[in-house]
Amino acid sequence: MNVAKKKEDEETINDLFEEEPTIPLEAQLWGKNPKRTQLLRDIWFDSIVEQLNEEKEMPDEAKRELLFMMTVNSVLDMVMESIPDELALELSYCLDHMMGVSVVNQKYGVDLLEANYEVVSKIKRDDFRTDEDFEKAVIEKEEKWWTVGKQLLSGRSPNDAIAEALSRYGLNK
Repeated sequence: MNVAKKKEDEETINDLFEEEPTIPLEAQLWGKNPKRTQLLRDIWFDSIVEQLNEEKEMPDEAKRELLFMMTVNSVLDMVMESIPDELALELSYCLDHMMGVSVVNQKYGVDLLEANYEVVSKIKRDDFRTDEDFEKAVIEKEEKWWTVGKQLLSGRSPNDAIAEALSRYGLNK
């Protein structure tokens, strides 16, 4: 093989690894979920339904709940097994927190993330000399927001309400 051809091949291979992803982040993370759902249905649905059908004495409502629980548990197992332990550990904390947020949202009829965004988005970049000062102000405001009691949570702080919600499920240990 001549040197020019080898160099051209190496550049082509390097280009493959250095190119920007062709799939936008949102499309990869969320846009493919309907296709993933179909794939998981093909993997698990028949075996789960078969197991449920063996439960002759179980009421239909209990079967539907068990179907949901088995499916979610299988997805969570797959997600945690698909990434290195360090990332799985971090993901587990993030997932627990988001589920706690959802429980609090449901209990109080609020949207904590939207409420937090409304407060933090009022901070304007133009009010600060540097990007660093602006970022620091946003971080401080957000951290304080999660720790101070809110009227929308009957005086509880979001962090306390989330911790309480997670403790009911043994997820804050």
